[in-house]
Amino acid sequence: MDLADCYQKVRQRTEAICEPLQTEDYVVQPVVDVSPPKWHIGHTTWFFETFILKPYFAEYQEFDPNYNYVFNSYYETVGNRVIRTDRGNLSRPTVIDVKRYRKYVDDAMYNFLACGDVSDDVKELLILGFNHEEQHQELLLTDIKFILGNNPLFPAYSHSYVSPRSEKTGSPFIKLEVGVYEIGFKGEGFSFDNELNRHKVYLNAFEISQDLVTNEEYLEFMNAGGYHDFRHWHAAGWDWVNTNKAEAPMYWHNINGQWHNYTYHGLQPVHMHDAVTHISYYEAYAYASWKGMRLPTEFEWEAAAKQFTWGLRWEWTESSYLPYPGFAKAPGAIGEYNGKFMVGQKVLRGASEVTSPNHSRITYRNFFQPELRWQFTGIRLAK
Repeated sequence: MDLADCYQKVRQRTEAICEPLQTEDYVVQPVVDVSPPKWHIGHTTWFFETFILKPYFAEYQEFDPNYNYVFNSYYETVGNRVIRTDRGNLSRPTVIDVKRYRKYVDDAMYNFLACGDVSDDVKELLILGFNHEEQHQELLLTDIKFILGNNPLFPAYSHSYVSPRSEKTGSPFIKLEVGVYEIGFKGEGFSFDNELNRHKVYLNAFEISQDLVTNEEYLEFMNAGGYHDFRHWHAAGWDWVNTNKAEAPMYWHNINGQWHNYTYHGLQPVHMHDAVTHISYYEAYAYASWKGMRLPTEFEWEAAAKQFTWGLRWEWTESSYLPYPGFAKAPGAIGEYNGKFMVGQKVLRGASEVTSPNHSRITYRNFFQPELRWQFTGIRLAK
């Protein structure tokens, strides 16, 4: 593996994602779950500075000690930080300052990697850093969509963006027999710690759809009064519906009796054959209940995943985000990466149209709170 080449490619992709943005787009934080693009490019730079350059490159001089406070995300081990809700209040450092910081760290990283072979421990940290930046590339795209999609002018992000089209295959449900299945990562290559350890689970016989639920199918739920029928909702979900006056997926707007949704090209009529997206776990659960079915568990999903096409939407599962048997956090700040979030969240499986290339895998475990829907989230039914 050419580490310098891998580093260059991952850093260039982040910059390519930001290329269509105007300066003003970099600093907006409409809600707590969305971080300004300026913060993303600063934070991913801080990661390499903090975990690679400062401890392992003797020649390195820190760019600005204050940036540790600005761009630390949630690593208590590393020190104090700006709270998440205040990331959009940072007019300084400027966008130009952050880009200068990014180039400074990149130059230092290339010098570090040119010094010769790195140790196995540093190589492991570098590969984690690449995957960490790929996670933020996906967050960048989803955050940019939220920022522009909540602008009353609905400006396009990029007219060159290609949204993958999906057609329902009409294939029958996949049937899996009762039995013991192995779950979790095994083999060569990278995985996150929450994918370990590989273990056995017992599953009753079940069926799972080869297709994702489409916009047209979800609209049937809406037209049938799904958002007004408490019988299909968890109590917390029903509270969420009433508090937020939810009537449709995020980004949907009824204009003169026709549904439109915000896309990277701007406001467009809803493509009825596309897989529905930007829905919460609460909505996914209610739709499945309305259909007389349910969501798969993450173990059912993994056991069946080789038999269906996936990658357009992160798919809500019925599983709470919990550690696998034998899970152990790494020492130090790196141990704060996944384990500290194993409470109050639901597992999503698969990938989405904005997942970085080759970033996901069948054992990948994404996770979010059940009310969130700014991510590209969809539904696969089970029974």
